[in-house]
Amino acid sequence: MNTNKIDKVKTKTLSQIKDKYIGKRGSANREQYEYALHMEILGKMIRAARKERKLSQEELGNLIGVQKAQISKLESSANSATIDKILKVFGA
Repeated sequence: MNTNKIDKVKTKTLSQIKDKYIGKRGSANREQYEYALHMEILGKMIRAARKERKLSQEELGNLIGVQKAQISKLESSANSATIDKILKVFGA
């Protein structure tokens, strides 16, 4: 195996790859990507917290005064969530 070829392999950071393929920080595409990513993570956190407490979506909804469908939407994508609802979910 030629070690010279290995030495010439260029590596890039995740940030450099995002800059190239999604857009630089501050650009509309990058901001939209980062926002969607954060909302997906928040939805997963809500689901994990609910499961940790052994609650169904319906039970959590009853605790905070929303329908099961709203809990499902929050878990799949927290985009439509208000801060108030998110705080209620984690408080429950």
